[in-house]
Amino acid sequence: MSPLSAARAALRVYAVGAAVILAQLLRRCLGGFAEPVLAPQPDRVAVVTGGTDGIGYATARHLARLGMRVIIAGNNTGKAQEAVRQIQEETLNDKVEFLYCDLASLKSIRQFVQTFKKKKIPLHVLVNNAGVMMVPQRRTRDGFEEHFGLNYLGHFLLTNLLLDTMKESGSPGCCARVLTVSSATHYIAELDMEDLQGSRSYSPHGAYAQSKLALVLFTYHLQRLLAAQGSPVTANVVDPGVVNTDLYRHVFWGTRLIKKLFSWWFFKTPDEGAWTSVYAAVTPDLEGIGGRYLYNEKETKSLAVTYDLDLQRELWARSCQMTGITDVTPDTFSG
Repeated sequence: MSPLSAARAALRVYAVGAAVILAQLLRRCLGGFAEPVLAPQPDRVAVVTGGTDGIGYATARHLARLGMRVIIAGNNTGKAQEAVRQIQEETLNDKVEFLYCDLASLKSIRQFVQTFKKKKIPLHVLVNNAGVMMVPQRRTRDGFEEHFGLNYLGHFLLTNLLLDTMKESGSPGCCARVLTVSSATHYIAELDMEDLQGSRSYSPHGAYAQSKLALVLFTYHLQRLLAAQGSPVTANVVDPGVVNTDLYRHVFWGTRLIKKLFSWWFFKTPDEGAWTSVYAAVTPDLEGIGGRYLYNEKETKSLAVTYDLDLQRELWARSCQMTGITDVTPDTFSG
């Protein structure tokens, strides 16, 4: 990518970030963010990827506080064990555990699913939360560009491999739920179907935004498939806003400085960032409803191109090829 194109991608990402921060600041001045009031969720099971810190940790803690059995999927065993201990102590819920899963490795994802299924427990909520942000150009173990491979393809494969368990766990009037964390950066993203890996040109800002756009397209197509199959599973996208986490280590130094000085005012806390995920996981308002983009616990419109059915289908088919799974789209919509 030319320096001019890379600068353009960076400016667009920072512009949308600034717009979200200003909106958050205005809301904080007008009363702030209220934690949703949600009913207890005993006897339900959730998997949260990236649940060792940041938004994922806050999500796992809130779900555990509601009485759910929570399985944290992550690739840092030491950090995960400490997260489990802290959540158990704080929530007095001992049904919190860790299973190793490296989303940058298709083999590790398959091993995680095998280990989970050996437990012979249901799965009512899958929170696709983990991710990297604006990292230097590098590849996953399978050779995919890291944003696309970890943020998107890892969750694509994980979700598809767990769908049979989720279909068995859901029921009419009590659907299982897939929640995928995207970001406002998807609004300025471009999906290059001819160069999804950024091989010809690379921008960390553009690659991150593209992965978040892909997650929205994936979710919408997944919901169409589930609805056509009559499955008791729904799929929605959640947007946490701009949140004070450790993901900003690779961003522009000025952004890091603003975060350090003013995060308490401009940025959401991890708890505030997690509330939309937790809300979407359990609220009766979304029972049986999927294919929605949720921000601050409210439905909003995503980028216009995310509603392009042909693009959804094309990305899904390509993703099936990359991850080695069968594309059920032709059979599902053959009629």
